[in-house]
Amino acid sequence: MSNDFRVAVVGAGAMGADHVKRIATTIAGAGVSAVVEPDEGRRAAALELAPGAAGFADLDAALASGTVDGVLVATPGQFHESALLTVLDAGLPVLCEKPLTQDPESSWRVVEAEMAGGKQLIQVGFMRRFDREYEELRKVVAAKPAGELVMLHARHRNASVPASYVQSMLINDSVVHEFDVVPWLAGGVVTSVEVKYPRRNSLSPEHLREPILVLMELDNGVLVDVEMNVSIRFGYQVETEAVFEQGVARIGEPAGLQMWQHGAFSVAEHADYTTRFRDAYDRQVQAWVDAARRGTIAGPSAFDGYKVSVCCAAGVRALETTGPVPVELPEMPAFYAERA
Repeated sequence: MSNDFRVAVVGAGAMGADHVKRIATTIAGAGVSAVVEPDEGRRAAALELAPGAAGFADLDAALASGTVDGVLVATPGQFHESALLTVLDAGLPVLCEKPLTQDPESSWRVVEAEMAGGKQLIQVGFMRRFDREYEELRKVVAAKPAGELVMLHARHRNASVPASYVQSMLINDSVVHEFDVVPWLAGGVVTSVEVKYPRRNSLSPEHLREPILVLMELDNGVLVDVEMNVSIRFGYQVETEAVFEQGVARIGEPAGLQMWQHGAFSVAEHADYTTRFRDAYDRQVQAWVDAARRGTIAGPSAFDGYKVSVCCAAGVRALETTGPVPVELPEMPAFYAERA
């Protein structure tokens, strides 16, 4: 397959540069034609990863060049709405890193703009849906070999976070993933969110109160708890345990070299998301490219992104509230229901 699907990557920070490298070296049927990044240094560094690509300081210039068939948005979330509306106006397919936007109001504006255009063009980058273990667990939930799903226990742990990581990011940058993947796994819709605080980790940055326990109720009766823990030091860990009527299933356990030494046993844990979900990112982008070439999408829709924005807003309120915060979602528009 030729690399004739020309992708403009918007944003050349850590995530954007990683996608530039991925498309240039791993993804079949596509190539990087443009890197859009206002910072000259980051733009130049990203262009070194994609020989032949052109650099642009803004998205309008890249689209006007006539060298773009699809767009991958990897900027910080506060810039997503503007980029998405610009790409929708151009009628091009777009893979947008999470979140869709930073709040429900702007996410709904994007949904309305896409519906007004008459075609689904936006795929949201919730890559866990492309992780092989999550896919396998979802099949088990649907097939019910151990009966109905009763509960999900999720663990989302970081060794540490930068000083720029603030309290609301526990929800908006981290639990945001669970707000997408949990309903997808369980076949339900989040109806309420509650946050509980255990004893504070003395190793946490002074401005953070964590870890937190996030409790979700789904409309099908499934209960979910998510341990969000960002100062645990030992590594990066994302695990899920599913409790069924007649059994238990787990994903995300450490794998690889096992070592017995000095009277101890060890298995290496991941350091960050780039290794834990590398294959999922590759599969996500490949699926998007293949679908875009067919004129469709292959993952979470803009409406899925909107639902997560509503859950995140409730989750942020729950950080400062006692008891469950309701999640109120509109009925899925027919525009999205047909594909779902």
